[in-house]
Amino acid sequence: MAAKKAAAIKDKYSKTQIVSEISENTGLTRKEVGAVMDELSELVERHLKKRGCGEFTLPGLLKIVTRKKPATKARKGVPNPFKPGELMDVPAKPASTQVKVRPLKKLKEFATS
Repeated sequence: MAAKKAAAIKDKYSKTQIVSEISENTGLTRKEVGAVMDELSELVERHLKKRGCGEFTLPGLLKIVTRKKPATKARKGVPNPFKPGELMDVPAKPASTQVKVRPLKKLKEFATS
């Protein structure tokens, strides 16, 4: 079987347009597709929230990873990188969590083809 070639879409879709397109192509109702998208969102949230594993993979497409950045202390008298010879104060920053979305092989191939 030959894989069908997908046509490029020129304009960005809204959530409603995405749900409509998926429902037309799969034979599911718009309500069912909306429920699947909402459940997928819930599933991602449960993986990434505070006591979750911190990683979610949508097979073949993308991987969402959280990374904890530790707090930094305030520093005084640090050389200013933009104005040589001048000193500056760097304020303290609280600990935070970064979210990174990484494309997987299949998604990278979509962009190049």
